[in-house]
This record gives sequence, C-alpha cells and structure tokens, in this order.
Amino acid sequence: MDEIFQIENTNFNLKHTFESAQPLTFYGDYYEDKVLLEYTYKNSIIGIKSTENNKLNAYWILKNNNEKLKLNDEVIRRFRLFEDLDYIYKKINTDSNIDIAIKKYNGMRLTINDPWETTLVFIISQFNNVKRIRGIVKNIINRYGEKIDEKHKSFPMLENMSTATKEDLKNCGTGFRAEYIINAVDYFINNVDLNKLNPNNYEELHEIFTEIKGIGDKVADCIILMGYGNLRAFPIDVWVKRQLERLYFKGEKQKVSKLQDFAWEQWGDYRGYAQQYLFHSGRNLTFKN
Repeated sequence: MDEIFQIENTNFNLKHTFESAQPLTFYGDYYEDKVLLEYTYKNSIIGIKSTENNKLNAYWILKNNNEKLKLNDEVIRRFRLFEDLDYIYKKINTDSNIDIAIKKYNGMRLTINDPWETTLVFIISQFNNVKRIRGIVKNIINRYGEKIDEKHKSFPMLENMSTATKEDLKNCGTGFRAEYIINAVDYFINNVDLNKLNPNNYEELHEIFTEIKGIGDKVADCIILMGYGNLRAFPIDVWVKRQLERLYFKGEKQKVSKLQDFAWEQWGDYRGYAQQYLFHSGRNLTFKN
C-alpha cells in the first residue's frame, strides 16, 4: 500500500453503487464484509473503503509514478463526489416511484468511467445478465490486459485489443458480440479519439456511437451517461421501457421517442440519474404491482 487518502463526503453508498450494473460492476471486486471495492485504473489498483462519519478511505495498492495520477481526483471524478446528491434528489424526486427508489438506494451514485472501458462493457451487455457480463469482461481482461501484479491485470485499452480475432473473443464468451467489438476497436483506432470527444455535446456523441454496427440508441446512451458523464442521456432498453409504461402510462405501450420526451419533461437535466434509480429499483423488484 502506497498512500491513504481520506475523502469527506455525504450521501455515498458504495454497495448500491457497485451493484447497480455500472462498468465497475463488471470488473471491480467488492468485498461486502469489509465494505471495500478494489478496481484497476490504468496500471494501478485503487481501493475504496467506506468508513464512519461519511468518509471514504482511498488507497493505492500499486502505483505507476510515470502516470502522475492524483488518486483523490480520480476517486472524486469516478464517483461524481463533486456533485451535491441531495440537490439532485430534489430535482428528480417528482413522483412516488422515484421517491421509493431514492429511499431504498440512497447514496447510489452514477460513475464516470473511461470511454472505451464503458463502450466495451455495454456492447457485451446486450441480451445478457450481470453475472455473465462480468464473466466475459473478466475473460477479456485476463486475455488482453497488462499484468499489474500476481493477482491483477489492467483493463485492456484499444491498442491491447487491436489484434483480437472473432475466434479469440468468442473463446472469451462474447458470442455474436465479437463482431461488434472488432468493428468498434477498428473504428476508434482509425477514426475517432474517444478521449477528445466533447462530453457536453449529447447530439454529437449519440451520432458518433450509433454509426457503429452493434451500437443502438440504448447502448449509445449508456456510453454517453457513464463514459462521458452526460446526464442528458436516458438509456431505454426493453426492461426500462416496460417499467416506464407500467409506472407512468397505465401499462399502455409507448414509442421510445415518447418515453424520451416524457423523461425530459419529468426529470430535465438530471434524467440520467432518474433512469439509474428506476433501472436499479425495477431490476430488484422494488416496485410492486
């Protein structure tokens, strides 16, 4: 262990955040008995531990001095600790459904992750469940990640996966998604620098990502929301669509475009947060018929 930083914070629940199907869910390791999350970042390993009095202990396990990474800045940005979650709750708590979700999962925060890491995870997520996605991601890390220590490998970046074949990826469990992953790797290596896109330009981001085979509106919105931190994104998959129809439209079928308009009118600039609370609550059957 290299250094320990203590970060004062309010309204942050590590367990809810980790379990809410965000990128960290699929490659980090959460130890519930210790209230501890360990995850790789570039060529380092970071540990986050909840403590009493609304504080977090954040520490290095291994540090790459060449990166000159400021740990506290990484943790604050990753978990959006720069935001006042109580203020966001006031903005999105417009109805009893959101109120129930906030009370049950109070402190769950959206995360901001590396854009490629987010893209890869959500391509794999299509027609999949959390357990299987996690297994596939772990397989890809083991195959293409760079060794950090005896236990950990880094999350593979684009250059690590430039030689990946469909057969290799299928052996990792990706199935039909192998082709989509290869297309995305090729596209971003040769056409677009993911790290130079404007995170505030939702329309441009959506247009770029939906040009890629295998990335539709829902996956694009997941990438924009959790890879770029743009809260205008409101991912709607089959499950979220059914939840919105059941909770707000008396079970009547609605076009996705109408649901997007509803989300904008209901939750405005913070609708990405509202979506995450509805998604996680619905996935865990918080809402009863």
